[in-house]
Amino acid sequence: MKNNYVVGQNKLQNRGFGGGSPQVGASEKPKNFGSSIFRIIKNVGKYKSALIVSIMLALLTTATTLAGPDLLRMLTDTISYGLDTSIDIEHVMFLCIIIIAVFGVGAIFSYIQGLILTTVTQRFAQDLRSSVSKKINRLPLKYFDNTTYGDILSRVTNDVDTIASALTMSISSLAAALVLLVGTFIIMLITNALMALAAVVSVIVGFVLMAIIMGRSQKYFTQNQEILGSINGYVEEMFTGHNVVRAYNGERKVNKDFDVINDELYTSNWKSAFLSGLMMPTMFFIGNLGYVAVCIVGAVFAIRGDISFGVIIAFTLHIRNFTQPLGGIAQAMSVLQAAAAASERVFDFLEAEEMKDESDLTHELRDIRGDVDFLNIAFSYTEDKPVIKNFSASIKAGQKVAIVGPTGAGKTTIVNLLMRFYEMNSGEINVDGVPISQLRRENVHELFCMVLQDTWLFEGTIKENVIYSKEGVSDDEVEDACKAVGLHHFIKTLPHGYDTVLGENVTLSAGQKQLLTIARAMVEKAPLLILDEATSSVDTRTEVLVQRAMEELTVGRTSFVIAHRLSTIRNADVILVMRDGDIVENGSHNELIAQNGFYTELYNSQFG
Repeated sequence: MKNNYVVGQNKLQNRGFGGGSPQVGASEKPKNFGSSIFRIIKNVGKYKSALIVSIMLALLTTATTLAGPDLLRMLTDTISYGLDTSIDIEHVMFLCIIIIAVFGVGAIFSYIQGLILTTVTQRFAQDLRSSVSKKINRLPLKYFDNTTYGDILSRVTNDVDTIASALTMSISSLAAALVLLVGTFIIMLITNALMALAAVVSVIVGFVLMAIIMGRSQKYFTQNQEILGSINGYVEEMFTGHNVVRAYNGERKVNKDFDVINDELYTSNWKSAFLSGLMMPTMFFIGNLGYVAVCIVGAVFAIRGDISFGVIIAFTLHIRNFTQPLGGIAQAMSVLQAAAAASERVFDFLEAEEMKDESDLTHELRDIRGDVDFLNIAFSYTEDKPVIKNFSASIKAGQKVAIVGPTGAGKTTIVNLLMRFYEMNSGEINVDGVPISQLRRENVHELFCMVLQDTWLFEGTIKENVIYSKEGVSDDEVEDACKAVGLHHFIKTLPHGYDTVLGENVTLSAGQKQLLTIARAMVEKAPLLILDEATSSVDTRTEVLVQRAMEELTVGRTSFVIAHRLSTIRNADVILVMRDGDIVENGSHNELIAQNGFYTELYNSQFG
């Protein structure tokens, strides 16, 4: 499988990093805002009952806001009429209580509505993260050959959080703003049609300007999310290989490349923020123009005696309610633009091509002998570069098979095909006469225990790392496995023995990490064994202990051993010598040495 660091560097080169002048800005076609929002709505649909309740509460809250000006008009008229005679204090107090009650109920509805909406959006975000996590396990490994891990992590964290935050901020405010806008307009239209029409003109102009701004700014929101994924991928790769960067004095180049991505992110962020930031002041300005127009028209009507002073007060408040939603709509649309861009990345990932569905495969292998046959295997990671051309071999149960050859000969690729990490272009692999293509991948993986060149340990106790996903493993079995690889004494010197948590104050050497993964394979007790450069990280003295453990581990199992140290595979039953994707020689160590061929060349290069 391709190195993730190399893939990341290639991506930088493709984006203009690392050579010449970086290309700042994107030329990609902007995503469609409407279709992106529709995909979000479609996926939020499972919570439609809660959303309907939330929107209804938003409507009720808006209704209390709309009722406020008329209640104040009634209160104002009652007081102004009473100035000529006597003020009806009881009626005034009654109206005051009604006004306080209406605004109080509105506040309660607003709180409940916000609580429901926050719950829905966070549940939606949780579902998205779960979907992404499950999707990762259904994607073929070739997907990750061309995608950095940091970019995938950015989709799980940054993009999902952006969608959730946008929905929380926009759904309620947008629904309330639209209802308030329409409701206020209807009331104003009933109160005075000419004054209402004067306000409408400003709103139409505002929406036209907002549509123009959104059309220009959406592409920059899309760029933001994509570049954010790139910068996360680059940082993740550089920190993973930090020792290499230091060892080769690559800090200056790393900083230079990072500055290029960072500058591109700044430029894209600035443009999107600038354009979307124009919406709110533009809408406020247009709204204020409408406010001025209504005040002029209202003043003329008041001077002519066509409307009362209370109507002026009520209409003034209506105008405030009419212009206020314009800013809310502008802000909500700005936030939704970021959500639309983030949703494209998340949903594109969720819709990526998965591994072939295996629900129709019912055949299972359990108690197997361990015969393995490779029949005319051909495979390539990319169409124009074949890695395995015509690989055939027949392995008998219980044999220890070593696969040797120069770097790039296809040794690890054979193991990847054997485990069905990748699908063959042609040919077949049979286990006990059954093609592995007729077995579910889970069943194939159950047949193998693996020790790879790259060790992988998670933050947990030593015992948990040895057991991993195996069930029903006793403490004695864990200790026996660790004794077999020579780790038992070291583990006993740790503060909590086998319950010591790795990653806190305990650091293991590369060799000790490798020994733990070997112990993990011993505990697995699968009938087939794969050792891919399993002793590459241990010293010569430890290698002797590991070799003894391996001898015990391979008893009764069909074993595939990939090794560059030819001293570790001299006792193999069969040695397959690979070069350029084909088997050029095969036989035991002594047989191959007697042939004085390519294997002899490799052997003499190490021990000559």
